[in-house]
Amino acid sequence: MTMVTTEIHDTSAREAGTAEPLAPLRRAARLEAQLGDPYDPANPHGLGALFAADEQRHPPEATEQLLTEFGLSAEFVPAEFGGRLTRADHLAKVLRPVFRRDLALGFGYGITSLFATSAVWAAGTPAQRRFTADMMLGGGRASIVHHEMAHANDILRDEFTAGAAPGGGYELNGRKDVIINAARAQAYVVYARTDPARTPYSHSVLLVDPAETAGIGHLPRVPTTGMRGNLFSGLEFTDCAVPGSALVGRPGEGVALALRTYQVNRCVIASTAVAAVDTVLHSAVRAATTGRSRPLARRWHKPLAGVFADMLACDSMATVALRALSLLPDRTHVLAAAVKYVVPDLLREDLEELATVLGSRGYQRGTPEYGALDKLSRDLPVAGLGHAGTASCQAVIVPQLRTLAERAWFREEEPPAELFRTGASLPVLDYRLLGIADGGDFLAASLVESAARLAEVRGVGGQLAFLADLAEGFVGELRALRERCRAIPAHGSAASLMDPALCVLSDRYALVLAAASVLGTWEGQDGSDPFLAAPAWAVLALARLGGRLGIPVPDLPDGCMEQVLEELMRRYRSGRSCDLDATELAQ
Repeated sequence: MTMVTTEIHDTSAREAGTAEPLAPLRRAARLEAQLGDPYDPANPHGLGALFAADEQRHPPEATEQLLTEFGLSAEFVPAEFGGRLTRADHLAKVLRPVFRRDLALGFGYGITSLFATSAVWAAGTPAQRRFTADMMLGGGRASIVHHEMAHANDILRDEFTAGAAPGGGYELNGRKDVIINAARAQAYVVYARTDPARTPYSHSVLLVDPAETAGIGHLPRVPTTGMRGNLFSGLEFTDCAVPGSALVGRPGEGVALALRTYQVNRCVIASTAVAAVDTVLHSAVRAATTGRSRPLARRWHKPLAGVFADMLACDSMATVALRALSLLPDRTHVLAAAVKYVVPDLLREDLEELATVLGSRGYQRGTPEYGALDKLSRDLPVAGLGHAGTASCQAVIVPQLRTLAERAWFREEEPPAELFRTGASLPVLDYRLLGIADGGDFLAASLVESAARLAEVRGVGGQLAFLADLAEGFVGELRALRERCRAIPAHGSAASLMDPALCVLSDRYALVLAAASVLGTWEGQDGSDPFLAAPAWAVLALARLGGRLGIPVPDLPDGCMEQVLEELMRRYRSGRSCDLDATELAQ
């Protein structure tokens, strides 16, 4: 393990020192090559081997060892502490080769360590950060120990308590039955109740070293319907003496830390989920083209091109939010919730569309060519991309709608252009700068300005005119939302979060932000990718988003669907990913 750690320190220092923007792409390409051809039956890291491990309900040991030797855990450690983490959008790029093969592997091997340690990077002491960095760089794992899944991600439930110990420090008690990697983590980040009053200041965060803490009981492994190879088990704390030095941040700061740091988690999850669906899209294209007399039957044009456009829209939204975490860290809270709200929903709908293309092949469990749909459909809900995740995101968005309507929409200036430019330099991600909702909405402002610029070229006709009309339609939706959100009671109760009418408003608002991301990403192209610089994909993506909102969308202009489909087929034949990067895949 020492050799791995030394290599990580040397590489991260070199790459962080030069701020080389291509370094993450090179690391992603290196990892993609090392993981090898996913369809090769002899590849120990291929889909066949990963699906077999899932069937046998154990982690894919050979591939986990490869990731350890690659030093993947260093991607979750900020560069200032010897790791490779400089920007959240770069992190997502490096993780995609893993998630493209197996979402469960991405979670089980390490991304949950990022979720756990984020509180330490945001508010930990120098000693806590050093301990955590050394543990991670040595190939260790951290587990986050907080609320029960049945509580819809409500951190104010009191499974864990940390009372004042007689001799100083804390006495930790509580139990949770389902924690990923509980049995093999070298650190626990525990969100525990430290004040009996039910206020936003009732919980604190403790960094617990299990090797130095008595009274920790390990509960049996819990089988799950999805992510079956991951090790879920429980922990029980019984009068655990934890020193005062274990406190992360200030007493009572647990909820605030969760709200600040979860925005990184939400955006990274959404971005990597795009890579997981990418594999299913490739499977669907294979099913639609293999053994056919024609290259592609016409009935598959719409679902395949539509899902491809959706994936580009999802990638646009996730990438904009990931970049905003560096560029506008105190203003990304609501957008991050909207990303985690919209992207999983769109991707789930896309899986349903792809199922119609795959037909019976989609139920061929465990086969490398077609088994990704079955596995991903089971894994996504367990990964937290289901109802509970939606509820937690609504809890962030709904309370902000009235404030946004009154103070931000049609008043704020658009964000810097660097937000949408792939090659632009951005500040390093600093968890300490992440803020909670400030009442602003830079992405809605971007939508308004994008629509205004497009209106000036409407006379060109064709796809640009169509795009201009769609953009204006979303601006009209934002105006309607402003009027409806201004009528929300100023001081609603917690029960208002369950009001279906408010949930509908949050739905519509989140889709408007998705449209703004598509337009901003399209405008931000530098021309190096002719397909992304052309309007066809943005037209199709916005038309599908508009259809979900009920915005009138006329028939697509001639050639639009065909251009998107042609690009999809080109990427499939040349072995490239179906995201914004069009990454070369191992074959």
